[in-house]
Amino acid sequence: MKRINRLADRRYSDPCGFSNEQARELSFLSHEIGRQIGLLINRQGRPEMILIGDPGSIYIPELPRARQAEGRLRGLRLLHTHISGENLSEEDLMDMVFLRLDSVTVLAAEPHGEPDFVQYAYLLPPGAGSKPYEQLPPVRWDRSDMDLPAQIKALEDEFRRADRTRDTTDKRERAIVVSVSQDPKPVQERSLDELEDLADTAGLKVEGRLVQRIRALNPKFIMGKGKLAELEVIALQADAEVILFDQELSAAQMRNLAKLTERKIIDRTQLILDIFAQHATTRAGKLQVEMAQLKYTMPRLVGKNRAMSRLMGGIGGRGPGETKLEIDRRRIKDKLTKLGDELKKVSRHRGFTRERRASAGVPVVSLVGYTNAGKSTLLNTLTNSGVIAEDKLFATLDPTSRRIRFPREQELILTDTVGFIRQLPKELKEAFRATLEELEAADVLLHVCDASHPEVEEHIAAVERILEDMDLHEVERILVLNKWDRLDDEQRELMSNTYPQGIPASAVKRCSLDRLVQEIMTVLERLDRVPD
Repeated sequence: MKRINRLADRRYSDPCGFSNEQARELSFLSHEIGRQIGLLINRQGRPEMILIGDPGSIYIPELPRARQAEGRLRGLRLLHTHISGENLSEEDLMDMVFLRLDSVTVLAAEPHGEPDFVQYAYLLPPGAGSKPYEQLPPVRWDRSDMDLPAQIKALEDEFRRADRTRDTTDKRERAIVVSVSQDPKPVQERSLDELEDLADTAGLKVEGRLVQRIRALNPKFIMGKGKLAELEVIALQADAEVILFDQELSAAQMRNLAKLTERKIIDRTQLILDIFAQHATTRAGKLQVEMAQLKYTMPRLVGKNRAMSRLMGGIGGRGPGETKLEIDRRRIKDKLTKLGDELKKVSRHRGFTRERRASAGVPVVSLVGYTNAGKSTLLNTLTNSGVIAEDKLFATLDPTSRRIRFPREQELILTDTVGFIRQLPKELKEAFRATLEELEAADVLLHVCDASHPEVEEHIAAVERILEDMDLHEVERILVLNKWDRLDDEQRELMSNTYPQGIPASAVKRCSLDRLVQEIMTVLERLDRVPD
């Protein structure tokens, strides 16, 4: 033990990482105790931690989250022994990747304890090679020409140079998007395109992506350790703070990934909830978002209570024997009950509004469709309104109604609703029931689709499924093929043949909406919703 403790007093400042005397000391000591010995050494050559493993491996405990040196790497390198004379193992390389170590060096011993060879590995900056790290071939232990300080400095300089090529004026958090699924890769790629658009709406800057097709999900990390290492290197090279998964993660998966990568882990559901929280403006919208977030948070409370920080204000008292987790769950249930009562009031108020419209005999036309299909733009063009309309997913969340006068002095109410999306979180489906009640009072639904989108058929099908889930499939619908001006002649012919009932339109051009207005009037007359 004294000899092991004295290792902490050494200074490992030779260019190759150790002197000949230090190599012999480590090798013989490791041979004598029959276990691997590891040293985590800082850039001044001082051991920060001494590790004693078993004969075949070594365990590195959790290190402080803060990096100990400026730059992308942690500022620590691992020097350790292999008593059986084997090369760098997969476990050694994974430790280097996940802990962002400056380098990993293995000192292999002969059967009688004499040093045999040394082998080095280090991470690579972006675009430096096909592999995320460089694994050098073994060399005789006393003939190494490696200059570790110079190599580490060159690596940090490369990472900094990559940073300087990025847009420094863009202060958004950087993210990597990931898809792990049994779906074919083209399907995953298209879904990641949509996830990137969602990330942009949420204020994230996507710097890379990773796709993996698997037979079965890993219950602990959703993906295997090898693919996780590839993901970690991509995130390291992009200096990403956020890893965004296209699939919904369990509480355990989210916690394990955050601990392993030391980065913020977000899944698709949480991202959509965050977008709704950012964009909700009315009291009803904020109540609905908060309810959805609480329902999402409740099953993920185990061992993590930071998400509850805003709920700590004086709801109930601490009962005898209650744990922190039980108190948090009870507070969420109390909050959900309160939010439910408030939403019922909002729903009653909207019900009175709909009753007044019905008694006045004014027909209601509601806009529905996939998010970013152009519903708000169409509302603005038809009614000369100023509703927010951006080229982003979920730019508009709260319902908006406008009274307009059509030809033959016909008045009607035009209502814009939140956009739909595939894999809409079930928490949002329930929480936005009050918002979507506007659709239940509609005489006609204008199903607006982006005819220029490459996945327009999937978008139309997704909206139809949601309408059917809400028992609205029997309401009269008009399909609006928006953004018609972006299609060439061949694409227009294909869309006309696929959706012969569709009405071509361009929401930004008022002159292109004449046929749509005429179709609305025709449908209302057929439904006997046009006053004499």
